[in-house]
Amino acid sequence: MANPLQFMQQVRSEVGKVSWPTRREVLLTTVMVFIMAALTAVFFSLVDLVIRLGLAAVLGVAG
Repeated sequence: MANPLQFMQQVRSEVGKVSWPTRREVLLTTVMVFIMAALTAVFFSLVDLVIRLGLAAVLGVAG
């Protein structure tokens, strides 16, 4: 078990090894996430609409 001072020194050393993304990379990744979320929302809305219309047609014929 290392003492707290030694532990903090090791943490600082490890954080220095991390490859941090640039501001541009973060921005592009964020935009891509929002685009994919919007496309996913549109896709599932269309699937929901098709299922709802199909179910209404089946229930309308049966009822």
